[in-house]
Amino acid sequence: MSLGQRPHKVIRGCRWLVALGFVIGAMPAGTVRAANSTTNDPLCSLNPSPSAPRTTPLPESTVRMIERLRNSRNATSPVSNQFMNVELVKLLTDRLARATNAQQQVALGLRLADQLLDSGQPEASLQQILASESVLTNLGRQLTAKSAASVQMLKATAMLRLGEQENCLDMHNAESCLFPLSPAAFHKRPRGSRGAVGLLTSQLQQYPQDLSARWLLNLAYMTLGEYPDKVPAEWLIPPSVFKSDYDLPRFPEVAGSLGVNVNGLAGGCILEDFDNDGFIDIVTSSWGFDGDLHYFHNDGDGHFSDRTEAAGLKGLMGGLNIQQTDYNNDGLPDIWVLRGAWTGKAGRIPPSLLRNNGDGTFTDVTEQSGLLSAHPTQTSVWFDYDGDGWLDLFIGHESLDPNDPDPCELYHNNHDGTFTECAAACGLDVKRFVKGVTFLDYDNDGRPDLYLSCRDGANLLFHNDGPDASGQWKFSDATERAGLKAAHTFPTWSFDYDNDGWEDIFVSGYSVANVGDIAADYLGLPNSGVLAKLYHNNHDGTFTDVTEKMHLNHVLLTMGCNYGDLDNDGWLDFYLGTGNPDLTMLVPNRMFRNDEGKVFQDVTTAGGFGHLQKGHGVGFADFENSGNQDVYEEMGGAYVGDTAYSVLYHNPGNTNHWLKLKLEGTKSNRVAIGARINVTVQTPGGSRHIHRTVSSGSSFGNNPLRQEIGLGNATKIESVEVKWPASGIRQDLTELELDHSYRVREGDSKALPMDLKRIHLDLTKAPTMPSMKMDMPGMP
Repeated sequence: MSLGQRPHKVIRGCRWLVALGFVIGAMPAGTVRAANSTTNDPLCSLNPSPSAPRTTPLPESTVRMIERLRNSRNATSPVSNQFMNVELVKLLTDRLARATNAQQQVALGLRLADQLLDSGQPEASLQQILASESVLTNLGRQLTAKSAASVQMLKATAMLRLGEQENCLDMHNAESCLFPLSPAAFHKRPRGSRGAVGLLTSQLQQYPQDLSARWLLNLAYMTLGEYPDKVPAEWLIPPSVFKSDYDLPRFPEVAGSLGVNVNGLAGGCILEDFDNDGFIDIVTSSWGFDGDLHYFHNDGDGHFSDRTEAAGLKGLMGGLNIQQTDYNNDGLPDIWVLRGAWTGKAGRIPPSLLRNNGDGTFTDVTEQSGLLSAHPTQTSVWFDYDGDGWLDLFIGHESLDPNDPDPCELYHNNHDGTFTECAAACGLDVKRFVKGVTFLDYDNDGRPDLYLSCRDGANLLFHNDGPDASGQWKFSDATERAGLKAAHTFPTWSFDYDNDGWEDIFVSGYSVANVGDIAADYLGLPNSGVLAKLYHNNHDGTFTDVTEKMHLNHVLLTMGCNYGDLDNDGWLDFYLGTGNPDLTMLVPNRMFRNDEGKVFQDVTTAGGFGHLQKGHGVGFADFENSGNQDVYEEMGGAYVGDTAYSVLYHNPGNTNHWLKLKLEGTKSNRVAIGARINVTVQTPGGSRHIHRTVSSGSSFGNNPLRQEIGLGNATKIESVEVKWPASGIRQDLTELELDHSYRVREGDSKALPMDLKRIHLDLTKAPTMPSMKMDMPGMP
């Protein structure tokens, strides 16, 4: 998620409080931020439109889960929780009022300023900084040069956040925060950015090599409409470094017009047809104890309606990540909610399995399913590891304390709505800080393997060995022999980027000193950021690092992400949500286009995808049934005041062909997760193969399980081969037409046409603007 913290270090790159401690004495006990403390109830995710009311009582099991979550919130202390910003403001205000000497007043006052900023009160933060500086002046003392510079950057950050609140949020429009900013995104209330320019200029005059200040100065000028002309030449980051590698058409941002622009904090998203009416719906989550789920139903007439409350999802708070599944093989997509990430032992909060009842409602069945386990996590994967036709569940937990670990879990599906935990028995006794997990059959032996992305060191690849002599299913560590060396990473996925029939691995690095590392990467300068990695499958159980060859050797600092096909050319592209909790981490989200498997092209600025706010759950889906994939992204940071609007980038269309396939397992799991697809098409240049694996995509974001496959300039579909994961059946289908949709049932000789009604999203409405005024304790 956006928490970006290293497990044993504080988050903010400019952690000025640490430096301050050496100047005016140690801070009172218990006041330093805990690097792995629990989260609180960040700013409520706001409904852009009223949710349809529920007319029947919630099921008892759902009520019990809501009560568990409420109890978890009430048991959380702000003293050990860096994200309970409103409560920490109260706590520090009280301590400051009781401080008995000036030294304590300065230390507490500056820490209070920090919390005021994180809680969304930049003006109060600035006033508190001035008050603390006044105390120092009266003492006849000064901060060291290093501490003074850090406090000055805190002021600049407060000014930038003030500008965001008064413009990007209060006067939000479709161009807001899209980098490089267009005139429609320039700040009409310039006082925040104008103040930041002055402070950052002063900072650079004292420290000309401060790349963080340089980056933010360029952004501040951009918000004022004065970039690049008025940026001092010695500090200019030239526009040329942001130029796209390919002239992709612009994808307009339309979430506001459709009423799906939730304003909230970090969370996940699922794009899926939850009621099997042929139209893709949207479910989002928001991190924190007060972070609601939102269910936006695609009404099939160009509009979405908010069904959250009617669906029985209100009150099921706090999911940093969510996924779809079909745990009971009834053909209805269920929802899986992951909680507690980044918060250490305080994140021992239960997840939720929400059964789709088929009538527009969901029921929490976590307890009765046997999944009521409490460990901090945001990553898992649903896959059928033993080929019995039922989806099992692997959960990657965030274990930090070897004396009190949070081991990963593997739940075997018992075929009756319940699960049995068996990780250790299967060779998956993993006690690591796991941030991402994906399944893939990397050696094409018919059994799904597991790749784990870890923040605390080297990543892990586990080979699925199948049953041993006693019948016990086993996994073995294949990391070293596979040649995989990535470490300190976050999201991951497997996909066949070069269409050779073998699944490759992408994983994104997640460690920087500060936003200066991002600036340095754009400028081609040395930096300390961890690079993304793309591993090509060598077809022999090993992988080759092709990151540099594919032009992906960059500091991408990715959180939510996913892949899809922007232009239906049959080559998988991907979008990366970027950032971390630091309020200075204003960096563009990044889109990369796959150029026929030969190189990835950065098309961020051409396509209009460079959102500067923190990007989380990402999904690619065709909301209009037009054959063109749109891109949805859940936005927002981790601290209470760092909210942002979710976005939907509307695909302008192209001339390439496509095919949609909804696979239905009979011996294999009903939604066909793990099924392998090989589409052979005729083109003017001869035959070509396009490969896909049925999954929801990335470890942080969810595409529909219905496959949307671009066919490029195909003139005819020669055949479609489906290899089913449980039965091993190879199903060969012919007589499929270009630009059509089909239902494929395991074992049937023919695919059945699906009549998916094409619609046009109604983009005529003015963007929906929820009020930013909320009744929150401690807020003015």
